[in-house]
Amino acid sequence: MLERAETSGEGDVDMRILIAAVGRARSGGAHDLYETYTGGLPWPTTLREIAAAKARSAKERIRREGEALVKTIPSGSVRVALDESGQNLSSNAFAKRIASWRDSGRPDLAFVLGGADGLAEEIIRSADLVLALGTMTWPHLLARAMVMEQLYRASAILSGHPYHRE
Repeated sequence: MLERAETSGEGDVDMRILIAAVGRARSGGAHDLYETYTGGLPWPTTLREIAAAKARSAKERIRREGEALVKTIPSGSVRVALDESGQNLSSNAFAKRIASWRDSGRPDLAFVLGGADGLAEEIIRSADLVLALGTMTWPHLLARAMVMEQLYRASAILSGHPYHRE
């Protein structure tokens, strides 16, 4: 497992973000977008990557990756599972949900992204929110960047910054 703490932008540290993901980031456009939005967040962000499981069946890969992902998530964290079966939220609704968790004393948010075969059912069932990034299929590295952009947008919405309206 690779863990990389990333520095965030200035601001209050009332929340901490964890991205738990299957697969390794590679250099390129999607990774650059991820880094751009991470650098602009007012919240400390950590990326924990686990290797894709090498198993013969998709079911076994999902199980092994799920076990590894669960181990990366701190106890008490809000779990947001990224899955095509999840809710499609507007950016404003997403920001309100984040504010609600923060204001209720749950400042650790863990965003969980599975491998090519998806997420273990256990992770989806135990999630505080199952979130979809639309109905299309996205490359995993681009999905990471999209999550980071929405977190950046949520921080702008919550702080009244005009980025959301640009």
